[in-house]
Amino acid sequence: MARDASTSASKSTDQTATPSSPSPASQPFKTQGTRERPSPPNTTSTGTARSRTTRPSPPLSHRIHPPPTTIAARSLPPLAGMAGSSAVWTAQHASCRPHHHQPTSSSQRPRARLVPLPPRRGGASLARPGASLAAAAATAAPVVRTVSEEAVYEVVLRQAALVQEGSGRVVKEGAAARRRQRPRWAEEKEEEGIVGWGLLGDAYDRCGEVCAEYAKTFYLGTQLMTPERRKAVWAIYVWCRRTDELVDGPNASYITPTALDRWEKRLEDLFEGRPYDMYDAALSDTVSKFPVDIQPFKDMIEGMRLDLWKSRYMTFDELYLYCYYVAGTVGLMTVPVMGIAPDSKASTESVYNAALALGIANQLTNILRDVGEDARRGRIYLPLDELAQAGLTEDDIFRGKVTDKWRGFMKGQIKRARLFFDEAEKGVAHLDSASRWPVLASLWLYRQILDAIEANDYNNFTKRAYVGKAKKLMSLPVAYARAAVAS
Repeated sequence: MARDASTSASKSTDQTATPSSPSPASQPFKTQGTRERPSPPNTTSTGTARSRTTRPSPPLSHRIHPPPTTIAARSLPPLAGMAGSSAVWTAQHASCRPHHHQPTSSSQRPRARLVPLPPRRGGASLARPGASLAAAAATAAPVVRTVSEEAVYEVVLRQAALVQEGSGRVVKEGAAARRRQRPRWAEEKEEEGIVGWGLLGDAYDRCGEVCAEYAKTFYLGTQLMTPERRKAVWAIYVWCRRTDELVDGPNASYITPTALDRWEKRLEDLFEGRPYDMYDAALSDTVSKFPVDIQPFKDMIEGMRLDLWKSRYMTFDELYLYCYYVAGTVGLMTVPVMGIAPDSKASTESVYNAALALGIANQLTNILRDVGEDARRGRIYLPLDELAQAGLTEDDIFRGKVTDKWRGFMKGQIKRARLFFDEAEKGVAHLDSASRWPVLASLWLYRQILDAIEANDYNNFTKRAYVGKAKKLMSLPVAYARAAVAS
C-alpha cells in the first residue's frame, strides 16, 4: 500500500529481506521498505485488548468528511482551487491545480470548503514552502486554509503548546502524575536519566533491535542522540510499525473497526501508565518523560480506519488529510523527543510545520512509487480531479501504460512532493544538533526516490523506484557534514 509507517522521517529507504517464518512469540517486524509489516500482538483478539464502551470526540476525517455510503470514484465538476499547504505547488504547476468538488447526491461526501482565517500565531504557513522558518516566525500574514488543513493545524498548535510549556508547572505535574502511574518494575533502576537494566531496559533494547534490522540508516543516525532520546525514538518507531501492520499485514483481512477501537483503547491505557506488553511499556515510559501528545497517535489509527473503507481520493485536500494521518503524525510524535535547538530563533509551531511537511513529502513519495502496486490491489492514491485535468482516467491507471499524458501528470506530482521536501529541510537546522543527521539523511535518501521515478521514465506501474546502496553510502557523509554546520 502507499502508506508506510516510520520514525522522524516517516519512512526508511532500507530494502532488507524479511524473515521467512515469523514467530508470534518474538514479534518479528517486516521489511521497512516493502509492503510487508509486523503482526502486532494481541490486537485482533479479545483476550488482551479490551473492547471500548465509550468513544471520544469524532476523529478529524469524520468531522470533515463523514464516511460515505460508497467509495466508488465519482466525476464531479470542479470549483475554486485550494489554498494553504494543499496548494503548496500550484503557483509553479497550474496545469495540475487541485480543485474541490460539489456533491451531486446525498450519498456523496461533502467537500472541504475554503475558509478565510485570521492571522495565525507565528505567521508560518502550515507545511507550506516560503521564507525561512526564523523569518516566518517574525511575521504574521493572513492565511487561507482548507477545512482539512485547519483540522491538522489544530493538532500542530496543541503539540507545539505542550512543548513550549515543557518547563512549566502544567506539564511537569502531568509528567509526574504519569510517572506515579508507572508500574514498579519500570522504575527498577534509573541513573542520570538513563533507563537501567530490568524489564524496561529489555523492552527498549528490543525496540532498538527492530529499528536496527528494518531501518538501518535511521538507526545509525540515532546513535548520535543521547541514550534517553535514542530509546524513545525506537519506542515510537515500533508503535508506528505495529499500528500500520494492523491493516496492511498478514492479519489485515481479519481487522475490523472494532479491532482498531481496541487498539486505540490500548493506546490510551499505555499513555496512562498501563502497558499491555514490553513494546507498550517502552512507549509508556517514553510519553512519561517527554511532552508527547496522544492526538497524533490517535490520528494515525484514524488513518488505518480510512484504509478499511476508502480506496479513492477525489481531491488533494482529501489526500492531504490521509497523508497527515499515516505519515505527518510521525513528525509530531518525534519532535518532542528529538528536541529543538536552544539557540533556534524559529517558533515551535514552525518547526512542527516542517516536521509535518516531511511526513507529507514522504507519503506522497510512497504513493508515486507504488502506483502500480496499489492499482493491483484496487486502490488509487492519486487525486482523481487532477487525473481528469490531465486527460487521464482510472482505467488508464489500471492499464498501466506510460504515455505522454502520464508523464506530464507525474511531473506535476513529483514537483509538489519536492516542494514539501524543501519546506521540511528548512526545519532540520532548528532541531537539536544530535538529532539533525538522522532526519536529514532520511530526507535526502527518500527524496532520491523521486529521481529514480524520473530515471524509470515515470514507469511506476511495473518498475519500483529505489535508492541503491552506493548512493546511500555517498549521501550519508554529506548529510552528516551538512547537519554539523546547520545553524
